Amino acid sequence: MTSIKEQAAISRLLSFLQDWDNAGKVARSNILDNFIEANQGKTAPELEQEFSQGASLFLVRLTTWLRLTYMTGLPLDKLLRSIGVFLSAVSSNRYLIEFLEVGGVLTLLEILALSKIKEEDKKESIKLLQVIANSGRKYKELICESYGVRSIAEFLAKSKSEETQEEVQVLLDSLIHGNPKYQNQVYKGLIALLPCASPKAQQLALQTLRTAQSIIGTTHPSIVDCVLKVLCTMHLEVQYEAIELIKDLVNYDVCPALLKGLVALLIPSFRETGKLQSQIVSDSSVLELTAHLPRFLQQAAAAKAIGILARHNTTLAEEMLHLRVIHSLMAAMGNTDHSNSQRQASLTLEYFVQLFPVVEEHVRKSMGEELYKLFLSNAENLYMKIDSIQADILAANKVNVTRALHLSGLSYSNMSFYFGHPNEDQVAYITHFHKEDVEEKE
Repeated sequence: MTSIKEQAAISRLLSFLQDWDNAGKVARSNILDNFIEANQGKTAPELEQEFSQGASLFLVRLTTWLRLTYMTGLPLDKLLRSIGVFLSAVSSNRYLIEFLEVGGVLTLLEILALSKIKEEDKKESIKLLQVIANSGRKYKELICESYGVRSIAEFLAKSKSEETQEEVQVLLDSLIHGNPKYQNQVYKGLIALLPCASPKAQQLALQTLRTAQSIIGTTHPSIVDCVLKVLCTMHLEVQYEAIELIKDLVNYDVCPALLKGLVALLIPSFRETGKLQSQIVSDSSVLELTAHLPRFLQQAAAAKAIGILARHNTTLAEEMLHLRVIHSLMAAMGNTDHSNSQRQASLTLEYFVQLFPVVEEHVRKSMGEELYKLFLSNAENLYMKIDSIQADILAANKVNVTRALHLSGLSYSNMSFYFGHPNEDQVAYITHFHKEDVEEKE
């Protein structure tokens, strides 16, 4: 037989549940306030003691009310936080299973897609998904099997709250760890986020991609194009994360395509922006520059990234010589429509000139002594000192270091030549091209 004390506890539980069942919206909101304040941080055994071993009876009422009201647009933050008290409690596996059995994951994911639901409520939904994902591998798989990666990624792209977006990043990071069955799905979802219109979403996706890339170990073919397109951003924090990811990607099989793509961006193609401009009934040069601005931003970022990669790894710098990077950098230096492109290209070219004597020789010949002296005196501010004729010289340069490297019979590994240790081959090389230049002029 139950004791008087136990009977009193059961009576209190039944009274509490009856109050909930009979309460309206305002009264239920007050009940939730009191519940959260009194039980936040309690363990599952403590919750059972509080509810006389009947805590699940209240949890099922909460989940039922959630399923009945989430599509109506009513505030959900207190309701979701109350469910979170159960799911985040220590030793709460029983509550978690009960919540999932009634379709809890699908409900939380559907909340993210509903426009009538407030951002704060969606943030609480993300927090509950974090709790579920952190409970183990099978729960991460359940979220992914419920098309969760797509729903979560789309919400990250559309969210207007940076704080909420950071919570989404935490969730995606959890899904990429300890989830071998679906980690590639998360990886592809992150790549799909890169073209989105939200700078914060781009920044967080790039950060998480670096982690995902190290876990997966192989690359997806689309990642090169997607990352290079991000370089047209006006937001420096996004550009920084993109370059950091590029620094990681050069260690994978996409390195040749990545280097080729970066060098190609130094000489922009205006076919797409030209189509846009043709639709604008105006001869304004301002409108034309505005249409070309994304390409110029991409050009400057590519020059910066090439400089960072070259300083980080001399082998990469050497490989880029064979992609005619010197010619392209000098062409970017002649872009008088975008000073940052000129500045970044000049700084990167300065490093190549200092590193490789063959580059120094060709750049000096192409620039001429006067322009070359200006370049050596202050490469960073060269764009402020050159006139239109000198800019045209840079833009129309014909420097071809690749040709010199091939004709000299040198391989990538012959580093002594590039670092300026003179020998008979080097003297012969310089003599050969000096003679060739004279013949061409004649």
